[in-house]
Amino acid sequence: MRKLLLFCALLAFCNAVNAQIDTLGFRKIFNEVKTEWAPDRRSVYFNMQLKGDTALVESTSQNALKALSAKAKGVAGLLLINKLLPLAELNGFNYGLANLSVCNNRAAPQNAAEMMTQMIMGTPVEVLKKQGGFYLVRTPDGYLSWTDGTAVSLMNKVDFEAWKKSKRMIYLEDYGHAFSKASEKSMRVSDLVKGNILEIKGEEGAFYHVLFPDKRLGYVSKKEAGMFDKWQARVNPNAEAILTMAKTLLGVPYLWGGTSVKGVDCSGFTKTSYFLNGIIIPRDASQQALVGEDVEVLENDSTSIEKCLKNLQAGDLLFFAAAKLRGASNGRVTHTAIYMGDGEFIQSAGMVRINSLNPRAPNFDEREYRSLVSAKRYLKHIGTNEITRVDQHEWYGRE
Repeated sequence: MRKLLLFCALLAFCNAVNAQIDTLGFRKIFNEVKTEWAPDRRSVYFNMQLKGDTALVESTSQNALKALSAKAKGVAGLLLINKLLPLAELNGFNYGLANLSVCNNRAAPQNAAEMMTQMIMGTPVEVLKKQGGFYLVRTPDGYLSWTDGTAVSLMNKVDFEAWKKSKRMIYLEDYGHAFSKASEKSMRVSDLVKGNILEIKGEEGAFYHVLFPDKRLGYVSKKEAGMFDKWQARVNPNAEAILTMAKTLLGVPYLWGGTSVKGVDCSGFTKTSYFLNGIIIPRDASQQALVGEDVEVLENDSTSIEKCLKNLQAGDLLFFAAAKLRGASNGRVTHTAIYMGDGEFIQSAGMVRINSLNPRAPNFDEREYRSLVSAKRYLKHIGTNEITRVDQHEWYGRE
């Protein structure tokens, strides 16, 4: 009897060891698939939860899930459950609108997590899953992040399509408010920032009667807003329009993840300067550096002020890599700015400010001069890959 018990214990131990080895093997396979099919968490969600012999994997990529299933067939004793986002548990409420003047979107479903980006009121999003009090959303630039449940109002496809066809206004002042009555002396309903979009239910005197995504009602002064359809139908912006908008943000403080007049990070600044001119570009500097037309600014991997002055045009984006300051080549792009002309550029670094690449200029920025790695031209390529007019983006109402 003692030998039988010893044998059973040894068998259980061996099974446990084998199960552990299978788990480790599956983790290795998962990471291989992630590297191939979901290397950037900002654009592809690919997440795994292991519990005992069961692996629950969720992803926005059907290809990633298929690759994982194929490679995991050889993992003995593993029950693999794949789920493609958006999840069925949302019951068709796969769309949403940003509900606050500025919403803080994070890297994980918790308030203490890193702020990755922001979305302003009226931004349409794809809702992918709910976890606790947070939603995983995709913004029009394709960026994935988690936002608090109070920041987004969920919609089904029917309601979302109705919103796209609705009469809307866009707020055009830097800051302001919606009021409970058609009077600026009445109680405030919400603060507003430039670029906020609200549905118009009617008009009363000098005010639009507006509907918020969460069904609040308010009044917004007509002199502070414009018709959204007219705003988005404007001709493509030129460099002057981009720089005029960029300069309205001078002095605005740097805010990691910020994309509004309340605070901007470097790429949030370039993104906002373009968006408020009706153009959607990628969210982060390293993503922005991948689109548009290359402009030559380097000589033997060092900044050439001669090439900058000759080749750059106002409105071009400049890209910088902090690793270059340490002597490393091919470092990740970590900063961006908008070129103004004559060697000057405007950037969000500490605050939005104007500096120069010219060592002889009084506002010369040595750090950015030494860390410049590339430049891109966007204005001649609006309508191409990831440089999209708002009125050509299907979430805003393109037919």
